[in-house]
Amino acid sequence: MNFALFDCIDFAFAFPDAEFKLIFDSSDAPTLLRNLVTAAHAAGTLVKLSIGGWTGSHYFSLAVSTPANRNTFVSNILAAYNQYNIDGIDIDWEYPGQSGRQGNTESPSDEDNMLEFLKLLRLKLPPGAKMSAAVQNTPFAGSDGQPIKDASGFAQVVDWILLMNYDDFQAATPPGPNAPLYDGCGNSTQPSQNAVAGYNAWTLAGFPANKLVLGIPAYGYVSNIGIDHLRQRRSPEAPRLHRLARRTTVNSDDDHQIQFRDLVTKGVLQRNNDGTYVAVPSSGFQRSWDKCSATPFLHSDTQTIPYDDPESLAMKGAFAKKTGMLGVNMFDVHGDTDQWDLITATRNTLLGAPSTPVSQPASALTSSSGSPSVPPMPGGQQALGGPLA
Repeated sequence: MNFALFDCIDFAFAFPDAEFKLIFDSSDAPTLLRNLVTAAHAAGTLVKLSIGGWTGSHYFSLAVSTPANRNTFVSNILAAYNQYNIDGIDIDWEYPGQSGRQGNTESPSDEDNMLEFLKLLRLKLPPGAKMSAAVQNTPFAGSDGQPIKDASGFAQVVDWILLMNYDDFQAATPPGPNAPLYDGCGNSTQPSQNAVAGYNAWTLAGFPANKLVLGIPAYGYVSNIGIDHLRQRRSPEAPRLHRLARRTTVNSDDDHQIQFRDLVTKGVLQRNNDGTYVAVPSSGFQRSWDKCSATPFLHSDTQTIPYDDPESLAMKGAFAKKTGMLGVNMFDVHGDTDQWDLITATRNTLLGAPSTPVSQPASALTSSSGSPSVPPMPGGQQALGGPLA
């Protein structure tokens, strides 16, 4: 892996237990983390440890609920930071003020307590340590259960937040887009859940654009219904909660997810010489484009698969650059192809085409001062930073 191509790599996941100690999600994680840090540091690349996740947020509310608990939790995080010689901490609490996964602890004071926790963590970590948080497209829920209107306090203590702009419809029937760029037709059933809406919501709440990182997926969802269009009808918006993507080596996993690379290896998609992808005719699937979300989807007589590919991710990279966001973060690069087509397409519009081919993956890319051309974007959507095209 050529770590020097990227600014930061996230190692996921550790999570707090009932005593607020950090537990890894697999027995070999400590060894993998040490090896990753050694290799990444040799190339001048940073490594962050992500704490939490969909299945790892059970005790977060309790861990930050009192000054004593916060001190214990922060001390345990600092110990791991020093033990593994990492460069930063990512807090992936899913979600403050909301239940998230069934059984999670929660409190109306979660948002206030989280801010106090982050302040303490910033104080205890070394001055150069990176701090980030993974968030929904809407700001944290306040004591009234509604998104807070002022997130500027969080912006003062974290280096960036990651907008988890994926898992919008999962494997719903009828299916909808997994990671919409925007609500281009003005009729989405989840109008707050797209990249443009996320950018607008957080910047309106006082969070600067240059501390926003756009999350992009390397996977899609398999719905067992064959239709030639995605869900776009107006109805009251149901609460949407991000779910941690899981790895799959078959057509779909327990969450009905499928990685982009598996669409290729299973013979559903084939690569053109220019790095674009088309459906393999003999697979029974057709590739169509959903102009309302600026994402592709595959459909056959029996299945529909909303996903992202080099075309849609190039548009997301261009959007991040156009609006002055800090960069993008892919969840996660194991879903990319051996040629790293997803990373390359995003990189080319965010950073400009590299002088040499991108040969290795990473988690995060941040914007440079280059000025690559921006692909045309349908729908006339606008972010607060201006039109997308």
